[in-house]
Amino acid sequence: MFLKAGLLSLCLLLASRLLGLLRETTQAAAFGATGLGDVAVLMLTLPDWLVGVFASGGLAYVLLPAWATLNKGQIAASQRRAGHGLVLAGCVAATSLAAANRLAVDWLAGGLPNELLSPAARALLWSAGAVPFALLAALWASRLQFERDFLGLYAANLVVNVVLIATLYLVARHVSGAPLVAVDRLGWGLMAAMLARLVWLSWRNRRFSRSIPQEEGADLPPTPIWFWAIAAAGLPLALPFAARSLASDQGPGALATFNYGWKLAELPLMLAIQLVATLALGPIASALARASSREQAASVIRRGFALSWVLACACAAGLVVAAPALARLLFGWGRMQPEALQDVATWGRIAAWGLLPQALTAIALTILAAQKRMRAAVFAYGFALALLLAYGPHEGGLLMAWLNVLFTGICLVTLGAVGGGLRLWLPWRALVVGGVCLLAVYILFQILGVPEQLPWQLVAGVVAGVAVLAVSYALSPDLRASLRR
Repeated sequence: MFLKAGLLSLCLLLASRLLGLLRETTQAAAFGATGLGDVAVLMLTLPDWLVGVFASGGLAYVLLPAWATLNKGQIAASQRRAGHGLVLAGCVAATSLAAANRLAVDWLAGGLPNELLSPAARALLWSAGAVPFALLAALWASRLQFERDFLGLYAANLVVNVVLIATLYLVARHVSGAPLVAVDRLGWGLMAAMLARLVWLSWRNRRFSRSIPQEEGADLPPTPIWFWAIAAAGLPLALPFAARSLASDQGPGALATFNYGWKLAELPLMLAIQLVATLALGPIASALARASSREQAASVIRRGFALSWVLACACAAGLVVAAPALARLLFGWGRMQPEALQDVATWGRIAAWGLLPQALTAIALTILAAQKRMRAAVFAYGFALALLLAYGPHEGGLLMAWLNVLFTGICLVTLGAVGGGLRLWLPWRALVVGGVCLLAVYILFQILGVPEQLPWQLVAGVVAGVAVLAVSYALSPDLRASLRR
């Protein structure tokens, strides 16, 4: 059901994410877990993170449904009006970030030594300059998403990552003793990547607006719709970013180490769980719209829950077993220190357990989005972020555990907001079987231990994940139904 619909999206997204992971690997090899590595991570991720929190998801949630009711000329006019507003907002944000960059450095990377404060401030100036380009790219990417141009959409990320990987490779030789030189070269590479993405997106957008006159009657949706959409899309991104900033207080390299540990869990989160939720939104919305009762919509929703949950259990099993091998394979190159690599593996293992509540939350959010009832989720994420900022620890492992607790709380709130249909909509057999298989894998490897050699540890991780999938597939009708063509 979901497999056929998402095959192209999965292939393109996989290529995009794997190249992004290669970028992280190159970054770790170039800088290691050092203060300058913290600066590089912050500089290269801040523009797209700001856009992700304050624009990208909101643009998709708001503009795609609005464009569905407009003709081509009205869509062109609406896109142009939104583009003007975003460029203006980007310039204001860039100016504000540039003016308060020392304050931003203190908050975002508080553990940097004094000798790196000036390079960090310079890095944030480069990041600020990239914000308007990233905002405009988010708008043009939303148009490609609306037009179902998945090649253009995902290839834009490939363009960015190719340019940044090349930049990181060239900058690596200037890391020692010349942090300002390294920052400036990274800055030029960042701007080149942003501009290359805009050129690509502009070319892909041109065929949708060529020779189409703009028409009136294309006013943008009102402010309250934008507010709830931005909050719903942006707050989930804010939690790991805020945790990363808290981790930076532990000293030079802590921000980069936490970032790499989170990446171990983020890849399956993006490639499996969130992709399933995206693909499930259409079928779930259609089922809820057509069904005259909760029972009639139950089969589609159960399949979404089953696939998301079992994939999360399988990915968690693989990470619990093979996190050290994955950490060495992805980040154990160049200047990465062994002790930092051990922290990456340990923190990644802890983060793996957070995939379980996030799997259920992802499908619960699709149900709430289909019913236009996102407020409970927004308040849950907002409250979790406030708790993290007010009481969150600063040690990386504890921070990962805190995130898991917060994700569990968010999961309970969103499931509660789904309402009385939840008893029918949850695939109880798949939940129990997947969870028991994961616990069995964890207990087995606690008793037997994990192979020390990297190849065998990777094999053991794959076997653990496949075992969870196979047993769940054999014993769960909902999972089997979700994978039918």
